[in-house]
Amino acid sequence: MTLTNFITVASLFIAALWALLKVISRQGEKRISERFDALGKVMADIAKTQDRNASATLELEREFRKHQADMAREYLRRDDFVRHVGIIETRIDNFALRMERSLDQLGVKK
Repeated sequence: MTLTNFITVASLFIAALWALLKVISRQGEKRISERFDALGKVMADIAKTQDRNASATLELEREFRKHQADMAREYLRRDDFVRHVGIIETRIDNFALRMERSLDQLGVKK
């Protein structure tokens, strides 16, 4: 085997290894590109979900604030009701006392 043949075989071997490394690196780049594309799709889905969650959260907050306002109004109504019932009970008690006094003055026994 001559030096020229050896250099040729060595250069062919190196070229074959170089081509193999290029093919492997292209496949790696293709896989990485596919993964990034899939990751981009997942991130886009997550962004859409976050947007929906944000709008749902805002709607829930609006409903909660409306409920708070309604509860405040209802609480005041309930408080007024309790006050009015107390007034009515006082009037009934006063009426009963007047009736008892009237009956006592008339001399009617219980």
